[in-house]
Amino acid sequence: MTSNKKFYKTTITLIVLSENPIPDEFDIPQIAFEATEGDYSMADGERVQVELTGKEMADALTEQGSEPGFFQLNDMGVEQE
Repeated sequence: MTSNKKFYKTTITLIVLSENPIPDEFDIPQIAFEATEGDYSMADGERVQVELTGKEMADALTEQGSEPGFFQLNDMGVEQE
């Protein structure tokens, strides 16, 4: 069964300037907070968006620590009912 759904992967680069290294344990909300309320300067960088097939999305979800079922796909990228 082929899906009519479209899937997208968007990569957004942020440019952060700081006087010290950003701690590895800082996540995006912590970095953004430091950029708006603290000691970092941050600007938008590049934004790249590509369309993925169902299989590519299933693989990307698994790689990200999620699961294909998040978008109602099986491991092969086929839409489940």
